[in-house]
Amino acid sequence: MSSRPHILITNDDGVKAPGLAALAEALSRVGRVTVLAPQRNWSIAGHAKTLYKPLRVEETTLANGMPALATNGKPSDAVALALLGVVEPPIDLLVSGINSGPNLGHDVTYSGTVTAAMEGAIGGLPAIAISLQVEEGHHYETAAAFAAHLARLVLRHGIPAETLLNVNVPDLPAEAVRGVQITRCGRRIYRDELVRRLDPQGRPYYWIGGLPPTGIAEEGTDIGAVAQGYISVTPLQLDLTAHALLGDLHTWDWEGWSN
Repeated sequence: MSSRPHILITNDDGVKAPGLAALAEALSRVGRVTVLAPQRNWSIAGHAKTLYKPLRVEETTLANGMPALATNGKPSDAVALALLGVVEPPIDLLVSGINSGPNLGHDVTYSGTVTAAMEGAIGGLPAIAISLQVEEGHHYETAAAFAAHLARLVLRHGIPAETLLNVNVPDLPAEAVRGVQITRCGRRIYRDELVRRLDPQGRPYYWIGGLPPTGIAEEGTDIGAVAQGYISVTPLQLDLTAHALLGDLHTWDWEGWSN
């Protein structure tokens, strides 16, 4: 690695999002940054990629005036485009965020922020996803400062292949944050409701509505840490195998299935 590492930055809130600008500014003090992000918001897009329509990339600027690249694709597309040659190699680190809102517990399967980091891990990059539990203060500067600190640590120590770090930051000034906790994924409670309406022709259509999700603030989890005013750092891995179940499945009767 050169003395000034190359950091790829993306997000799922869109290239004009304030969290992306704060992140790029903070990481520019760590290394050389390249921003390649979606043109629009793709929150809750999950790990989706575009295969059946053309992708475009154009030069633009962030909310703070820093140069950036924007694509009409999704967050995972942005990372894939960078790794496939749109961005000059080598890339030493991928950071996705700062998401406006937390990505806790089961959120990681929905989050475009987290799955963009997963795309980086699939491509062989050490990757970080960082989100801010936005409430009233919108303290992106707190999350950005921590992202810069963590980026230095990851560049120094490395992380195993096919892993990433999912970070959630409470919406507090830096001096009010109680510390950092290394956590596991907590259990989200989703409170979705089906909203049924009729269009002018009398045909039904649906919204998925309801109250915002909550979670079980259990000790040692990302949900519990953020609820107590701590920054949560959760290591994730691409191997989703339920290893504890493998042995039980070997005891099942697998004969005669075709009869």
